[in-house]
Amino acid sequence: MPKKNQNVQKPHELDAAEFFTAIDLIEKEKGIPKGYMLEKITLALVSAYKKDHPESGDNLVVDADEEKGTVRMYLRKDVVEKVDDPATEISLEEAQLKLPQVQLGDVISMEVKTRDFGRIAAQTARQVIIQGMREAERGMIFDEFSSKEKEILTGLITRIDPRTGGCSLRITSGSEFTEAYLAPNEQIKGEQYIEGMRLKVYVAEVRRSTRGPQVLISRTHPGLVKRLFELEVPEIYDGTVEVKSIAREAGSRTKLAVWSADPNVDPIGACVGPKGQRVNNIVAELKGEKVDIIKWSEDPAEFIAAALAPADVISVTTLDVAAEEPLSDKESKGSCRVVVPDDQLSLAIGKEGQNARLAAKLTRYKIDIKPASALDEEEPEEEELISDEE
Repeated sequence: MPKKNQNVQKPHELDAAEFFTAIDLIEKEKGIPKGYMLEKITLALVSAYKKDHPESGDNLVVDADEEKGTVRMYLRKDVVEKVDDPATEISLEEAQLKLPQVQLGDVISMEVKTRDFGRIAAQTARQVIIQGMREAERGMIFDEFSSKEKEILTGLITRIDPRTGGCSLRITSGSEFTEAYLAPNEQIKGEQYIEGMRLKVYVAEVRRSTRGPQVLISRTHPGLVKRLFELEVPEIYDGTVEVKSIAREAGSRTKLAVWSADPNVDPIGACVGPKGQRVNNIVAELKGEKVDIIKWSEDPAEFIAAALAPADVISVTTLDVAAEEPLSDKESKGSCRVVVPDDQLSLAIGKEGQNARLAAKLTRYKIDIKPASALDEEEPEEEELISDEE
């Protein structure tokens, strides 16, 4: 007489060994925690049962026991004399046919045959599990890249839109990777990009979206320059030199205000580096963008004068804004009049007003630049006005 196969799957049990092996594999390959997957699979089984039994309530229990290697579903029902809700109640007579010792008021667990789920129910379970895996992967990617906000990452250009010039980049952080889009307005003017090229980008923001995490990247953000200096200048990285302010017109020019609490450290010299090596590396990364490094000062007049470099400044007169509440980073601190030598006026203003514009952004003061000769012409008029009043 042939022996019975002892490994035959019971009709009311899932293939538990395969079940737990699959979860272990998912955790190993994708990093999704086993507990999370068990929760999603439990939800999937419950959803599948309710698909075939829409009248059922919240009395369905899934018991996944990894040690015993079993996964079973139970429907818990109250033992009552008269059944009003068949989904959650069972009569005493019917219950005693299954368990003779059961009494009124007891709760019994009736095992559900998961193998008997209909085709639609099985598809529902599969969709819930796949959706759970996707949500977990997206959550892990979001968490990883959220920690990289305001940082620099290196991306690989995978595609360039021939119509707009926008670039798709594959960026990596830790063990996670995602696709990000470098929009044309976030690109440095004049830079040439080709597929397969590696590019440093600034992570401006990470958002949640229906299609997964959306990583907003930029090559024009002032933060890119600040982070590049942190990478090149150890004194900035360790806090000996502090970047106080930065103003940038990407692809053309940047002004950077630095300061050090240590009197023995020259903040500008530290940023420039031996033979200009440090700043030259940054300029090369920015494809020739000019970088002016300025010493920050608590004295607004001194700071404004330094910000207008390379022009010489004769005097600075400031008029601060009287604010009841602290100003935001974008609000103006006030206005000022700057007097420069006549031959320095065009240098102070800069090509198309760029030098004055960047100095205003850097200091957060509205700057009115006047040549010395204009000031000399104004003074006699004021004296004449006073004498007429007398």
